[in-house]
Amino acid sequence: MDQKLARILPKVQKPARYVGGEYNAVIKDKAAVDLRVAFCFPDTYEIGMSNLGMRILYGVMNNMEGVWCERVFAPWGDMEAALREECIPLYALESGDRVRDFDIVAFSVGYEMAYPAILNMLDLSGIPLRSADRGGLAPLVIAGGTAMYNAEPLADFIDLACIGEGEEELVELLTLCRRAKAEGWDKGRFLREACHIEGIYVPSLYEVRYHEDGTVAAITPRDGAPERVRKRIVRDMDSAHFPVKSIVPSTEIVHDRVTLELFRGCIRGCRFCQAGYVYRPVRCRSKEKLAEYGAAACADSGYQEMTLSSLSTSDYPDLVELCDALEDYCGPHHVTLSLPSLRADNFSMALTERMAKGRKAGLTFAPEAGTQRLRDAINKNLTEKDLMESLTRAFSNGWSAVKLYYMLGLPTETDEDIIGIAEMADHVVHCWREHASSKARGVRITVSTSWFVPKPFTAFQWEPQISREEYERRVKLLREHMTARAVTYNWHDGDTSFLEAVLARGDRRLGRVLERAFEKGAHLDAWQDYFDLGRWLEAFDECGLDPAFYANRERSREEIFPWSVISCGVGDEYLWRERERCYASQTTPDCRTRCSGCGANKMVGGACDV
Repeated sequence: MDQKLARILPKVQKPARYVGGEYNAVIKDKAAVDLRVAFCFPDTYEIGMSNLGMRILYGVMNNMEGVWCERVFAPWGDMEAALREECIPLYALESGDRVRDFDIVAFSVGYEMAYPAILNMLDLSGIPLRSADRGGLAPLVIAGGTAMYNAEPLADFIDLACIGEGEEELVELLTLCRRAKAEGWDKGRFLREACHIEGIYVPSLYEVRYHEDGTVAAITPRDGAPERVRKRIVRDMDSAHFPVKSIVPSTEIVHDRVTLELFRGCIRGCRFCQAGYVYRPVRCRSKEKLAEYGAAACADSGYQEMTLSSLSTSDYPDLVELCDALEDYCGPHHVTLSLPSLRADNFSMALTERMAKGRKAGLTFAPEAGTQRLRDAINKNLTEKDLMESLTRAFSNGWSAVKLYYMLGLPTETDEDIIGIAEMADHVVHCWREHASSKARGVRITVSTSWFVPKPFTAFQWEPQISREEYERRVKLLREHMTARAVTYNWHDGDTSFLEAVLARGDRRLGRVLERAFEKGAHLDAWQDYFDLGRWLEAFDECGLDPAFYANRERSREEIFPWSVISCGVGDEYLWRERERCYASQTTPDCRTRCSGCGANKMVGGACDV
């Protein structure tokens, strides 16, 4: 270890974040590899190491002959200050080598508020921020993750974006990079070749023109780049890599357990949910593979908690059978099995009884809206009767803690819908009084609301976000009607949601704002400890851009979006039709009930009804 690093580590919070050496971390002989990847997560160690996608891709890349992938996380403020003071560049955990010496610097970006951390990590590494200022092939700066379905705010800083799921896409990209390095290509030639890999988007190969009103006039590909970049998906989940031998952190992380990914995609079609659209179509792992992976991962890691994870876990068709199979291992080995992402409309008695065998942690449901009219408008396909029937089963089986999640500012929302949230909370308290098997500890009902953020590739991508003043009025209205003593009400901070709405639908002109905000001190803005909306508003003003143009403006049907080059497999016609059904409060059945012709099923060789 570097002597200067050894001197500063005892002075910072959680030094274990920065030393590596964990069980199952991959160490390779540098002489035996010809391509090195610094896999960067633009958040802290605790968050990044809890990310299943990062664990999967770490395994995929390190399974490639001649490739060594190492991890890099954003330092907390105290560590950043120490690194800068001691002139220590950002380094990878496995080797301790400087990030700027790697061939590829790859960022996993799932959240727009992580953008400043990307610039900060490049700066801490001594790597020029802008792609145009990095002349050589290395280091190649790339990014993937859900946020990259609109990569335009980062267009000036990254060399390319990986759209969709990375298991196969990254293998092809890294193989091409090894060839380019061996044959001495320059970066321009490499990018012109890479853009033909399915799922690879190269921003510099597209020219964007704007109307006088600031909307996009045209996006023109050049140098042979494709007109549309179609996302990449894994078609067969049973053959996809699962990280059975996964790194065991040497300090506590957010999700410190084995995570079993049941399936990708979602059958539901909630109109606000970006993940529900961009991960279509649904692809399941077999229960046999899952039972095998779960037991093997726990045995290898020593973890005594396993969680079953997907966008809607209770929609897995063999869930009860899988739980029974896992219990054969979990019971004798004292492993707790948890099931997040449950839906109230299919929380069955069999599932309740299965969960009742273990520790009774709190249950979480997301009704999203307080009235049936608004739940129909957002296509939640959930009734209050569904919720109360599920809670009746849970309370009668001994549960006494429930979390309920809602959004404020959804399209067509009225004050009646907001008051309906408080009324539903009262009904939950009454349900507990009527059906609880034990009332000794009382009941804990937590209602949480967030500010709705319109996202690309959803039915609401055309919608404005309500103003901050209106959001605060709606929070106040709900607080005034939330009177039950057993109910705790939490609401999300408005500043970050406003900026998230700006960045989510931003164009590449926001690169100037992002860089200016970074220069003013925006580094770890995903954390409330460091976020300051004021510096962002100053940056917008200095760059001559209005954040309300991106957050609070309704788009027309004809407008060209900054992300129009990207295809997630779901057609704009379908999304517009869903928007119209929202305003008519009409629901669309889930994919298992009837195909609605979104187009995504064609990506796995199927047909879509229209």
